[in-house]
Amino acid sequence: MACTYTIEVYGEAAQPLAQIVNDALDEVDRIDRLMSHYKSDSPLSQLNRQAGQKPVSVSDELFDFLAECLRYSRASDGAFDVTVGPLMKAWGFFRGEGRMPTDSELTTARSKIGYQHVMLDPERKTVFFAQPGLELDLGGIAKGYAVDRVVALLKQRGITRALVSAGGSTIYGLGSPPKSAGWEIKLRDPLHAEKSAFSVWLRDQALSVSGSYEKFFELHGKRYSHVMDPRTGRPVPGVLSVAVLSDTGTAGDALDNVFYVLGLAKSRRVLATFSASEVFFFVPAAQGRWRLERLRKPSLISRGTR
Repeated sequence: MACTYTIEVYGEAAQPLAQIVNDALDEVDRIDRLMSHYKSDSPLSQLNRQAGQKPVSVSDELFDFLAECLRYSRASDGAFDVTVGPLMKAWGFFRGEGRMPTDSELTTARSKIGYQHVMLDPERKTVFFAQPGLELDLGGIAKGYAVDRVVALLKQRGITRALVSAGGSTIYGLGSPPKSAGWEIKLRDPLHAEKSAFSVWLRDQALSVSGSYEKFFELHGKRYSHVMDPRTGRPVPGVLSVAVLSDTGTAGDALDNVFYVLGLAKSRRVLATFSASEVFFFVPAAQGRWRLERLRKPSLISRGTR
């Protein structure tokens, strides 16, 4: 999934733990083989090639996951959209570090997106694309789903203390490490990679982060990041990064994109409608600094500048 998964576990015996961790990493590989947008033989890639011509049968797991993705799309009025792939390609973020598309390229890409055109048949477990050129890109949520699957496997094997990280973008803290109330996670300073902004503590909770520093390019003094607003077809301006605390990695992975795209003002108004318990906005401030806006249900509780 274009990142390194790490799993830290505590238990009674080293050998069984090693096998459990290997099985957990195998589960990550299984999810990658199922949902990869980059592997041409994955069920998702096969679906993308065929669903524009006819309804395509998919596994129960993939169907249910796509239904969950569309639920986030509807709830966010399209701020989260798994059909955003053509936009990522037009802006050069699919396999590269970005480029400025022409007006024609942007118009063509926008004509090929829209979650409303993904037709799911619950009885037959089929998927059909009602819009020519549509394709699914699960990169904005599949990492969190894989984290949740790993956590479920660890629980089934009797593990009560573990930290599961998908490259730092989605992290789940199961229980707590010995002699600690939770897992300490340092949030990265969005402007200085070598610094941390502050720490959060996880206990049976997920942290998901989306940052403009992950992939971006600069043109004429302006930064364009990989975080797209599917409704405008353009990268989201005015946000450095967003971090979300939630009950699951899937929810957090979707919601860090939702809140990033919606922006601070609207996120403040709609936070109560989503499952996130807390949201951290890092936005640009004067003199090359950043400002923190921290949202917690039901209202904004603190703010600061660095």
